[in-house]
Amino acid sequence: MTTTIPLPTEAPAGVGATVRATINGHEVDVASGTTILEAARACGIRIPTLCHHPDLPDVGVCRVCVVEVAGQKNLQPSCVFPITQELEVRTHTPRVAAARRDIIDLLLGEHYGDCRTCARNGSCELQDLASEYGVDHYRFGQRTEPVFVRDDTGPSIVFDPDKCILCLRCVRTCAELQDVRALGVTGRGAGVRVTTFADLPLSSEFCINCGQCVNRCPTGALTAMDVTARVRAALDDPRKHVVIQTAPAPRAALGEEFGLAPGTPMTWQLNTGLRELGFDKVFDTTFAADLTIIEEGVELIGRLYHALVLGEPDIALPMFTSCSPGWVKFLEHAFPDYLPHLSTCKSPQQMFGALIKTWYAEHHGLDPADVVSVALMPCVAKKFEASRPEMTDSGFADVDFVLTARELAKMLRRQGIDLPTEPKSDFDDPFGTATGSGVIFGATGGVMEAALRTVLEMVTGEPVEDLYAHADITPVRGFDDVRLLELTIPDAVGPVPPLIAHFIPDWDWLRGVTLRVAVAHGTSTARRVVEDIRAGGRFAGCHFIEFMACPGGCLGGGGQPIPTSLEIRKARARAIYAEDAAYGEAGHTRKSHENPAVQRLYAELLTDGPGGATSHHLLHTGYTARGTFVPTGQRG
Repeated sequence: MTTTIPLPTEAPAGVGATVRATINGHEVDVASGTTILEAARACGIRIPTLCHHPDLPDVGVCRVCVVEVAGQKNLQPSCVFPITQELEVRTHTPRVAAARRDIIDLLLGEHYGDCRTCARNGSCELQDLASEYGVDHYRFGQRTEPVFVRDDTGPSIVFDPDKCILCLRCVRTCAELQDVRALGVTGRGAGVRVTTFADLPLSSEFCINCGQCVNRCPTGALTAMDVTARVRAALDDPRKHVVIQTAPAPRAALGEEFGLAPGTPMTWQLNTGLRELGFDKVFDTTFAADLTIIEEGVELIGRLYHALVLGEPDIALPMFTSCSPGWVKFLEHAFPDYLPHLSTCKSPQQMFGALIKTWYAEHHGLDPADVVSVALMPCVAKKFEASRPEMTDSGFADVDFVLTARELAKMLRRQGIDLPTEPKSDFDDPFGTATGSGVIFGATGGVMEAALRTVLEMVTGEPVEDLYAHADITPVRGFDDVRLLELTIPDAVGPVPPLIAHFIPDWDWLRGVTLRVAVAHGTSTARRVVEDIRAGGRFAGCHFIEFMACPGGCLGGGGQPIPTSLEIRKARARAIYAEDAAYGEAGHTRKSHENPAVQRLYAELLTDGPGGATSHHLLHTGYTARGTFVPTGQRG
């Protein structure tokens, strides 16, 4: 049984009856309360915007979207003007055009910086509007000196207030979309500015480094920390062996940086392009995702066994996933008393990094000090994660550099590599063998689906396809804030697989047991779920919950191509699920525990099996000799 849980929100009640509006001579019937902007777009009429974003409630602060409404003396902001009675609107009169031009000129007059050297040059919404409205000089003057201090102290996000246009998208994203509230507004009148809550650098604030503010900033005020020059230097150093792992989410989105429609996958073309950039080896992060599923699945089974069979009272359930670094940091700040619920597994990125500097280096006769490990990720929080002091179990920084999709696209363009025209090629061994389960990690619900494919098959001894057609566990898919799924283990269970026989004696204790699992994405949703658990609500009875910091999961990560919206994230998800399905159509495995490269890793390196001492040293952040996993608490 699956249930979509409508969590309590502050959303207004539904709109009322139908109302007719006439926009530029086009008649349209809309629900009462629909904004003029929404009605115009339903007619195919474009109204320019700056503060508007489809993921956020409108506030009407920029006034770029002003229109003429018959009977109204002043121009009205279309994004917040509700249609509650029959009205007539004009969107492109000379008066409207002049007002928009004035607004753009005023914004540019306060906007400091050289567009040619800005990270958003060519993708800046203010720049685009200036071009559209014929701005070829600064009518109201131009700032020639910076006023504010540029904040580039953190590993993930750069904040340049001199490029801020006070659209408040970042503030609304942080407060309303993510419920973090690291950003706010201070001052009055001409002194108004966006700053952090305590007017400190982002690295000193309750900032989870998710980068959602970056994805919604229309200018270059918020950008990701750029490491492309450092990666290029490593590639040009003949003493360095430079490898890269690529995650599935940026591969599903990179085509957007080259003019392709959202959801056009570039997985195999990207392999070729990366080799042309100079990488010595190109690996697939989904290998480590498969490894994560086995380690995390065994950890969950261990917690359940110690809680349900041995009756130990200190086992923290439900267990929370730990592969989203933004979510981990959110939990550390907002709910530190719930850290024992967090899986001790590192993320696939960090598991991979540890293996690169140990097993891979040893097998290839490489000095780990000369191996440079790069990760292509959809997430700016991954930059923070790689910098955490505990992520050095290889004896070095397990991951040296994290590139976002935007950064890698810039590197490819600079070298004249047109990704869509590149020939296809495969990943390199030994980390080129992956499964469909590893691929779907990129979408919200993907980690849960991958884990269930493996755990259900391990416990029942039967193909998961017997329970879910084509192994597609669709109840955990989708973009609802949170999904809750109940699964009853059959009375007939199978033998314990040899890989974990040292860990669990039998499955008899799971016969007929109903497992409750949930999936949540976005930290505003995460906050409500954890508060529900604390209050003893419906999620307190769950055994396992997947949390992702970003809306849509990694597909909507803070390092993905801009713009983002629900429809764009859905298109990227379709690409990921299509790649998962293609594994099955090609006769390749779609289940993590069947990955032959992972099986080889357990045979050669992790010989004491998942949950063993070796895997804990390299792949986890906490360990006890009892044979079950208990997080060590604060993770750095």
